[in-house]
Amino acid sequence: MSAITDKIKGNWNLIKGRLKQEYADLTDDDLIYQEGKEDELIGRLQNILGKSKEEIKQFFDL
Repeated sequence: MSAITDKIKGNWNLIKGRLKQEYADLTDDDLIYQEGKEDELIGRLQNILGKSKEEIKQFFDL
């Protein structure tokens, strides 16, 4: 398991809250987390927010 996977899995509710505060237009469907599909989540957020992979990963560095 990668470090990013560990961070997402262990802190998802906190990360989700931070994302919703900063990007109020995100829906619960946008923020669905499924274990083993972290790259899909990051890609979905990249498309919606127009951010780079590294910018998205910064949200996971709590």
